[in-house]
Amino acid sequence: MIKHTIEISQKPAHLTSKLEQLVIEPYDPPDAKPRSIPCEDIGMVIVDHPRTTYSHAAFQTLLKHGATLVICGKNHLPSGILIPISDNTQQVCRLQDQINLSKPTAKKIWKQIITAKILAQRNNLSPNSPASRSLKQLAKDVKAGDPQNHEAQAAKKYWSCWLNDLPQHNNFKRNQNGIDPANAFLNYGYAILRAAVARALVAAGLHPALGVHHHNRANAFCLADDLMEPLRPLVDRRVRNCLKRGRQELDQLTKAYLLELLAEPTALNKQAGPLMVQLHRYVASLLKIYQDPKCKLEIPTALPLS
Repeated sequence: MIKHTIEISQKPAHLTSKLEQLVIEPYDPPDAKPRSIPCEDIGMVIVDHPRTTYSHAAFQTLLKHGATLVICGKNHLPSGILIPISDNTQQVCRLQDQINLSKPTAKKIWKQIITAKILAQRNNLSPNSPASRSLKQLAKDVKAGDPQNHEAQAAKKYWSCWLNDLPQHNNFKRNQNGIDPANAFLNYGYAILRAAVARALVAAGLHPALGVHHHNRANAFCLADDLMEPLRPLVDRRVRNCLKRGRQELDQLTKAYLLELLAEPTALNKQAGPLMVQLHRYVASLLKIYQDPKCKLEIPTALPLS
């Protein structure tokens, strides 16, 4: 069963728990009735209202049931993630597997990730365009560890024509700190995706800080950043759809549409299912590689977007 994503942004509320349920008590209007949701049905809670308050019991119960809490800042973008410490009985063994991962195997995994990312980017472009043909060739030429940085080469070609058919956005440049609608939407979508991937990793007993390719002592989510790379184009496609509909603000409707990404049907190993469910299968394929380097990653891919 796909877990629910709860977003709190329109009105302030107090979050607490009772009988293993998350209780949302609105402040406005004063006579508003509390809403209760079983914590076992919640996958993620996103809080984007500065007057929201919490009880310790709310945190404790959400984490107990494997939910992730995402806190947004003044710019409405996620600024922090609270994830549970896995009670997976194989956590120590899996941590050792992560530590013992050989460099050749890590490079092999990274090749699969980058190849899949470039092909997913290509699927977001016109199939007969020069950029699409170029990305197809770049994907074929990726070597173990991507020493020639085909990822960056593909990104340059991809972003330069991603919005070419939208006149008001055809000068778009990807900027992680950009405040224009396209960059703001992308940043929000990527942050939600990162939190969902980190949640799946922890549920499998893996440590999200021990990356395959990304290594940064200040980054607690290196492995999540690795695994989300081929999934970024899913966010891009949804953002592009927002822009085509004329959305210019990261408002309630836009955020709700971007959050639907987690329930979006995707394909993995000839099986269709919501992305949040497929993430667990994706992570399970990584676990197999830790045990047997001959195995391959099974990465969710896009289905036609309605």
